[in-house]
Amino acid sequence: MTTEFDLGALLAERGAERYDLHGKYLNHQLPRMLHTIGFDKVYERAEGAHFWDADGNDYLDMLAGFGVMGLGRHHPVVRKALHDVLDLNLADLTRFDCQPLPGLLAEKLLTHSPHLDRVFFGNSGTEAVESALKFARYATGRPRILYCDHAFHGLTTGSLSVNGERGFRDGFAPLLPDTAVPLGDLDALARELKKGDVAALIVEPIQGKGVHEAPPGYLRAAQELLHRHKALLIADEVQTGLGRTGDFYAYQHEEGVEPDLVCVAKALSGGYVPVGATLGKDWIFKKVYSSMDRVLVHSASFGSNAQAMACGLAVLSVMENEQIVAGVRGTGELLKSRLAALIDKYELLADVRGRGLMIGIEFGRPSSLKLRSRWTMLQAARKGLFAQMVVVPLLERHRILTQVSGDHLEVIKLIPPLVVDEADVDRFVDAFTSVMDDAHSGGGLMWDFGKTLIKQAVANR
Repeated sequence: MTTEFDLGALLAERGAERYDLHGKYLNHQLPRMLHTIGFDKVYERAEGAHFWDADGNDYLDMLAGFGVMGLGRHHPVVRKALHDVLDLNLADLTRFDCQPLPGLLAEKLLTHSPHLDRVFFGNSGTEAVESALKFARYATGRPRILYCDHAFHGLTTGSLSVNGERGFRDGFAPLLPDTAVPLGDLDALARELKKGDVAALIVEPIQGKGVHEAPPGYLRAAQELLHRHKALLIADEVQTGLGRTGDFYAYQHEEGVEPDLVCVAKALSGGYVPVGATLGKDWIFKKVYSSMDRVLVHSASFGSNAQAMACGLAVLSVMENEQIVAGVRGTGELLKSRLAALIDKYELLADVRGRGLMIGIEFGRPSSLKLRSRWTMLQAARKGLFAQMVVVPLLERHRILTQVSGDHLEVIKLIPPLVVDEADVDRFVDAFTSVMDDAHSGGGLMWDFGKTLIKQAVANR
């Protein structure tokens, strides 16, 4: 006897309770925050780079689920692959056989990193980082990992130990004995390596927090330093990988960089089934899995599951067939150049930086007295409030979803689905121009909202 379960009926009956359910049973601060900034929307459906609400209004997604939705939502090829793998009724996750899909996905991934040889599949970006940390420590026999200030590598205990943001680390000590160095500072790296206990440096080629790119030549020089001291280079490509920056991996922007371990996740999922992957050199894997006794020394219960592998294969197929990476280069350059052209027009706009479709818009202290006094008032209450003041009208007035790139930062990070087109670029730039016009007028709803944010910031102290 089977009991019927109707998911559609359940959502129709209880979907309107979404914010109450979350506040009662999950992270109670999330709905509170969303209500405060006016992000408590109800989206009914999504496709590509767009959402729609119950009234049929469309919203442009410039956040892509923090980079997960690389191909946008519900790409038909990925959907079909997921339906296909479910319909095949595979004998999945038996744990004592070798299914073909993990091998096929590993083979396909490695074609984009020909200097690497093997892959471990887990379930998330933080798990990919955890795997890399373990592999580096075991392969080198050394305990310490170096990471960069302001890095974000995840929030589980190991990856949190290499997270460069104090706000995430506070209250969770003791963490692993790892050490931060400034991004781009080769002298600081060399000083730490001379101590002889460093297993690896883990680095985002472009940091997600603030959208800061490693200086030209840094990755290559860091790699040479590390190898000279028998340490490894780990490239965290969880957000920057799979075409985000205009190459398949962001480290490929710099000639001669060949990391020993590479972490990927997010976009590899197609937006459906969580997946993470740690790619590495043959000798590292063979040292970790050195005998049959160590065959399960590092594993994941849901790693290499058929649904995730099918989605990953479909994603890579779409990227090749639709020439996604080339499209990112063109669209990203158009978006960045049009935004950069506004810097001279708006004194509150300090910088536009990034690569491909990973772009940071930074705001800074204006020169005019009236704007400067208001800016100072916001900064005194809480750094980052002005960027949030831009984010809110982009959503409320122009139906464009964005978000600041990190706590206490006056930076908006644009990481839209890689399938956005020229019309989407036009829509965003027009909306952003309208919001900045309002901010520079010295009046309007933006500054009124700023007062609300200040009150909320003071209340949260």
